[in-house]
Amino acid sequence: MKGFGVHTSMWTMSWDAEGAARAIAAAAETGMDFLEIALLDPASTDVDLGRRLLDDAALPSVCSLGLPEAVWASHNPDGAITFLTLAIEKAAGLGAEALTGVTYGGIGERSGHPPTKTELDNVARALEAAAKLAKTYGLSFGIEPVNRYETHLINTAAQGVAMIERIGAENMFLHLDTYHMNIEEKGAGNGIITGRDHLRYIHLSESDRGTPGVGTCDWDEIFASLAAIKFKGGLAMESFINMPPEIAHGLSVWRPVADSAEQVIGQGLPFLRGKAQQYGLI
Repeated sequence: MKGFGVHTSMWTMSWDAEGAARAIAAAAETGMDFLEIALLDPASTDVDLGRRLLDDAALPSVCSLGLPEAVWASHNPDGAITFLTLAIEKAAGLGAEALTGVTYGGIGERSGHPPTKTELDNVARALEAAAKLAKTYGLSFGIEPVNRYETHLINTAAQGVAMIERIGAENMFLHLDTYHMNIEEKGAGNGIITGRDHLRYIHLSESDRGTPGVGTCDWDEIFASLAAIKFKGGLAMESFINMPPEIAHGLSVWRPVADSAEQVIGQGLPFLRGKAQQYGLI
């Protein structure tokens, strides 16, 4: 998980033969160092095809997901473990380096109250089992804090660090996201510094999830903070252009965040690469 990558949402959220071929070809054409695969339906994932396409393109990968409501770890840890077990097996089959994302819950999981001790105990049990299994496959296992509108469980870098340190698995890591930090942290730099001991992956997403560089994220603060902690992990560009209804609902994405993937890639990618070069990250 090094260098610049891109989330498959730029081109597709369906990891079928057509979606996989389109995303891999586009990522390779734009010179990405890796591809982040949205592994939302592990059972339907054709790992042989995906692995072959990734190998042919010499493109490393990372997988990410959120849990379906039926297996939210907060109230169904055993179901979450079963779902994550399959996802880990599929990620390993694809040759991915890690499984990350909202691995502790669902996108749109809100109780209307702060997380309870029981909920966090259930989450910890599921994550501990998943991290242990991931290690047997040589996979790193990440958790991504997301904003209060998408979950009530883990919103900040500090909460992510607390869960990781509670579990104590050496292959667990913190995955931050600039869109969520723009909402939840008292400055993105503070979130990055708080998570520095565990931070190995970051989503580079604008304040409106659209084209990086044209919103309100403080990119100089973000990249200066990453440089200050000597960040060596993956820099993944994320913008939600192609959203199925169930994901759009969880993310509260009701209107286009950009005109096209071409706009985001054509304008946003050079901007982010320029900032990364400016601060000595690539």
